[in-house]
Amino acid sequence: MAKSAYPTGVENHGGSIRIWFMYKGTRVRENLGVPDTPKNRKMAGELRSSVCYEIKTGNFDYPARFPDSPNLSRFGEEMRQITVGELCKRWIDLKTMEISNNTLDRYKSIIKCMLPRLGETKLASAVTYEDLLLIRKELLTGYQDMKRWQKSPVKGRSVPTVNSYMKIIHGMFQFGMASGYIQKNPFHGITALKRSRSEPDPLTRDEFLRFVDACHHDQIKNFWSLAVYTGMRHGELCGLAWEDIDLTAGTITVRRNHTVVKEFTLPKTDAGTDRVIHLIGPAVDVLKSQALYSRVGRQYEIEVKMREYGRAEIHPCTFVFNPSMTTRNSVAGHYSVGSINKIWDKVMKRAGLRHRKAYQSRHTYACWSLTAGANPNFIASQMGHANAQMVYQVYGAWMSDNNSEQIALLNQKLSDFAPPMPHAVRSSAG
Repeated sequence: MAKSAYPTGVENHGGSIRIWFMYKGTRVRENLGVPDTPKNRKMAGELRSSVCYEIKTGNFDYPARFPDSPNLSRFGEEMRQITVGELCKRWIDLKTMEISNNTLDRYKSIIKCMLPRLGETKLASAVTYEDLLLIRKELLTGYQDMKRWQKSPVKGRSVPTVNSYMKIIHGMFQFGMASGYIQKNPFHGITALKRSRSEPDPLTRDEFLRFVDACHHDQIKNFWSLAVYTGMRHGELCGLAWEDIDLTAGTITVRRNHTVVKEFTLPKTDAGTDRVIHLIGPAVDVLKSQALYSRVGRQYEIEVKMREYGRAEIHPCTFVFNPSMTTRNSVAGHYSVGSINKIWDKVMKRAGLRHRKAYQSRHTYACWSLTAGANPNFIASQMGHANAQMVYQVYGAWMSDNNSEQIALLNQKLSDFAPPMPHAVRSSAG
């Protein structure tokens, strides 16, 4: 067969077709493993042209084009095989520098749950799209797939939890692909499960009064009253110090948050490091009441973790709420988020109220404020959101329920501004 019958860069090698091209200043050859036929020569020529174009434009991925090529090691571009367990370790070690310890603890908890399901000793490149869908199903339903695990009637996880698990592990595999450990991310094409947004379930005024009456100590009454009157997060209340409060100006400056891993961090807020809360009268009264118990208490030197990795500040803190007032042998000087949630549950039960999670204290503040006609932007700034979008998303239905009250408010406020309208003159002709 005439040599001219072969496209440029295509040649016969032992009855099979191979192509050659220049890569990093070196001529390389790749055997395609297909018979030398006119049709295959044409396809090989097109492939070679595509490879040359990718090299020229800087988009050539050698392992993706020729995953089994012996030339990969020659250029140091072989696909590095790694197990799922090794990938987890490398990813989480690097993540440590960009996330808080509280978030890191959550990531580790998710990995502990997902690793046995993914297969710790399994190659990361062997995890498939179908594997992930089966794992998601098992997490959601609580029943393990019969072909892989023994069936077990475990309660399934909620949709938000499952979505969170999948999102975290998706990031890990994305890291694996970017680092050259896997050719593609098996999560590609998997979308988040649809979820119904849970509606706020605030306390009514009567329920709040019953709740406060069921608190056995004034400090507990003051804690939950301030939570409802300010919308502060519970970790922020646990870290609240008298040094942050100006009763004359009627403000609280939120400077720190106590996390579930028992460390102080900067506030969890999209609006900035610190935020100023403007206190309503009842909130000021609560703090004046609490001052009798803790204002002249011990001042602690507290380490507060900064957002920058490895940095911390020392805050002098005379904590507003000190568990030593209500609990024996307490040495911490402040409450933890976990203990606060338990106190809420006990008081709710003692008051005979329908069970709600403690976070409803924050929802109660928002809903009461909206009912009173407060501007959503103001509420957002008080609660630590960057803008009112979250308020509209979470409390939109609640806001629309109060449309009749808003109309009454407008009638009351705008009636003096509305110009009088002339009445139609009736004809006297009959």
